[in-house]
Amino acid sequence: MEKNRLTDYRCRPCEGTERPLGSSKIQEHLGQVPGWSLAENAQEIYREYTMKDFMAAVKFIGCIAEIAESENHHPDIHLTGYRKLKVVLSTHAINGLSQNDFILAAKINELPVELKIDKPVAGS
Repeated sequence: MEKNRLTDYRCRPCEGTERPLGSSKIQEHLGQVPGWSLAENAQEIYREYTMKDFMAAVKFIGCIAEIAESENHHPDIHLTGYRKLKVVLSTHAINGLSQNDFILAAKINELPVELKIDKPVAGS
């Protein structure tokens, strides 16, 4: 069976000898990680969340940490205003983006997340 989803892959060790992904590959991978955006410097991708509350944010950070540790690829995580969460991915060893960043983004997208809901959800 051929691997075709980013979540089917594991992050590979990066020794800093590979080149960052080019813009066409970045755009291809961005299409596979809904909600993630390319930073202006084109060296990072990020996703922002407004969490339900502080404890939901901390719980989500813990889930991200578990995946990041198992993949040995670690994001920058910023929690401000007690529930505003920003996750930033980049491969520091190459000063840019590698496939590892998109693999981890795809796996983070599969985590359960308790977001703040500003409008009532139908049926509630």
